[in-house]
Amino acid sequence: MSQIDRESMEYDVVIVGGGPAGLSAAIRLKQLDPELNVVLLEKGSEVGAHILSGAVLDPSGLDALLPDWRQMDAPIKTEVTEDNFYILGPAGQVRIPNWPMPPLMNNHGNYIVSMANVCRWMAGVAEGLGVEIFPGMSCSELVYEGDRVVGVVAGEFGRDAETGEPGPNYEPGMDMRGKYVFLAEGVRGSLSKEVIAKYDLSKGHCPQKYGIGMKEIWEIDPAKHRLGTVTHTMGWPLGSNAGGGSFIYHLENNQVYVGFVVHLNYANPHLYPYMEFQRFKHHPMVAELLKGGKRVAYGARAISEGGWQSMPKMVAPGVALLGCSVGMVNVPRIKGNHNAMLSGKAAAEAAHAAITAGREGDELAAYEAEVRGGAIGKDLKKVRNVKPMWSKFGLVASLMAGGADMWANTFGLTVLGTVKHGKTDAAATGKAKDFKKIDYPKPDGKLSFDRLTNVAFSFTNHDESQPAHLKLKDASVPIAVNLPLYDEPAQRYCPAGVYEVIGEGAGARFQINFQNCVHCKTCDIKDPSQNINWTTPQGGDGPNYPNM
Repeated sequence: MSQIDRESMEYDVVIVGGGPAGLSAAIRLKQLDPELNVVLLEKGSEVGAHILSGAVLDPSGLDALLPDWRQMDAPIKTEVTEDNFYILGPAGQVRIPNWPMPPLMNNHGNYIVSMANVCRWMAGVAEGLGVEIFPGMSCSELVYEGDRVVGVVAGEFGRDAETGEPGPNYEPGMDMRGKYVFLAEGVRGSLSKEVIAKYDLSKGHCPQKYGIGMKEIWEIDPAKHRLGTVTHTMGWPLGSNAGGGSFIYHLENNQVYVGFVVHLNYANPHLYPYMEFQRFKHHPMVAELLKGGKRVAYGARAISEGGWQSMPKMVAPGVALLGCSVGMVNVPRIKGNHNAMLSGKAAAEAAHAAITAGREGDELAAYEAEVRGGAIGKDLKKVRNVKPMWSKFGLVASLMAGGADMWANTFGLTVLGTVKHGKTDAAATGKAKDFKKIDYPKPDGKLSFDRLTNVAFSFTNHDESQPAHLKLKDASVPIAVNLPLYDEPAQRYCPAGVYEVIGEGAGARFQINFQNCVHCKTCDIKDPSQNINWTTPQGGDGPNYPNM
């Protein structure tokens, strides 16, 4: 806890993050006891501003939380009508038939949604139940008493850009204290990272694995639009360079979501995930769909991919990790929102039971037991071997062996046991001298775009008078270590052009354009020297996604 004098506010539960996990927790707490004092703090300018997801929504989480959501005018209208899976080559594609796939891969009954808009709607539901929601409130510190988390510092503004010390217009923010604190920050949240390290919550678990997901919204020719159609691809352009794939979802208003995911355990430091995405759109199948259309939004976000093996312990004294702060994405299904909602509901129920029993500040063991033994655990355990097999054996082998393993798990059988993940994604990065540089075509400005042009379509803004929220542990490492060994991959793995090497030789310097940051957290994950620490900027800063 810092020594700055701050006012404090007391709540029963303090929730950090206005995504599906945090909002579900808030709603469930008020359902259980309308008298509970619940506050939700969101760093975006509004709830939904920082939400980016595919997304095909499995409604099971919402069914459990709000069984009558279909009568509540939720922005969940477009049911999936068609499922397509393709393996792409440079000039063509092969469709994988649906019939050999395990039932869990079926999208029947799921919905194509904007999770940003779903979260905005959920925020309205929460506020209607009496939850206090404060957007534009970054949580910059945890507040401890002894070994227990008792709150967070929220709403600090006005630190000097050069020194990091309080400036002339400094606002210290407030200590928001709770009997329990829920961290629902999403992937690689800064407070969640601190809690995991402080309490050694990853001990006995595999390292978390990640992907970088990039997404554009396109308005296309109505003649090519097929409402409710879901398409996933694997293969080209990534080939053997990296794991990953794409999604194309046809939603309402002649729009399609076009997304591309690259697993961050790739070895070749010359790989440029953003340019792989741009190249993908020139595949004949994709180019034909987008021809004559226009891109209207862009964004990027890291995805937790470790699944069952990588979920850390979720509780410590006074604090619980929810949703993607733990990592609950079902990788082959490319779905995690339903599990995030279920985790929020489970955490709320555990906290309510504890508070009712007169407890506070302890470990909510009942929450963790429900996650691992309930619907979330069952969902993730069935698919636990797909990602590690993909990483170890490549696309074709993982399709065959992973599919067989999922089928076996459907019937409660375990053929392979639990395959472990290997090293961290940062440690997987190879030396530049061992790999060929990749020649990427120049964006044409019609189907493909340079990064800075696309970042403008994320509507990102940061006040330049604040300290950079992207902090180097050692300022010499990018040029002295990463550049000679890895050709400084931050120039390429960042999907927003934040990092640049300016000049050459003895005159080279590392530049951080933090104003461009879309809060994807890739740098914090993939930097081979683990020298970049992503921290939260002032509240309200960052992307302002419309309907991602």
